[in-house]
Amino acid sequence: MEAPGEKTHTCGTICLKYLLFLFNILFWLAGGAVLAVGVWTLVVKSDYISLLNSSFYSASAYILIAAGVVVIVTGIIGCCATLKEMKSLLIVYLSLLLCIFLLELIAGVLAFITYQELDEELRQNLKVTMQQKYQQPGEESVTQAVDKLQQEFKCCGSHNYSDWTDSVWIQTNDQLVPDSCCKTPTDLCGLRDHPSNIYRVEGGCIVKLEEFLLSQLYILGAVGIGIAFLQLVGMMFTCCLYRNLEEDPY
Repeated sequence: MEAPGEKTHTCGTICLKYLLFLFNILFWLAGGAVLAVGVWTLVVKSDYISLLNSSFYSASAYILIAAGVVVIVTGIIGCCATLKEMKSLLIVYLSLLLCIFLLELIAGVLAFITYQELDEELRQNLKVTMQQKYQQPGEESVTQAVDKLQQEFKCCGSHNYSDWTDSVWIQTNDQLVPDSCCKTPTDLCGLRDHPSNIYRVEGGCIVKLEEFLLSQLYILGAVGIGIAFLQLVGMMFTCCLYRNLEEDPY
């Protein structure tokens, strides 16, 4: 015999309840993954921000971090709504899922549009930035970023090693290229620009940096698509559970 006030549910409602709870666990983990990608982007690759006049790169990292936090909070709300069977909280949860989904669509479109603008800006400004700011007073972040860029991507100069000929720093030194252009960096190794000593990659660093930024965009896109799919499933489960809770006798 049922205790007074005890809720009774059909098998379908119980299954939906636990499926939605499982979904929220996955959604919470996805939020953690988004947050981790945002922090990684900001901490590990933040040196390259100084090479870009645009704030797109850093802004995208902060957006990822904020999105990860929102997704985690939404997942927690979803778990509470599911376990406590609160229909009002389910509506709040469904609204949050829908808002995040729409924001993802808008952010995705803006990201691809902004990338095209960023790519053009990169081509126009990277060479000048490297020539005018490398090893100059007050431009330590640019110097560090250029050295890291050339070593990490095994390249030299914006388009090729000869870009360094017009560098303000090179013109006041005996070196032909910075030491970070060398395949085995040592002090004053940039005195020789022979192919056996320095990186002479066709296309220079700009191609490598473009490929890196595009790969970051693909990561954002893949993560966004994955979470969007999860959200669609979650919204479907939420609607079904809400309807079943209204229909089930208490």
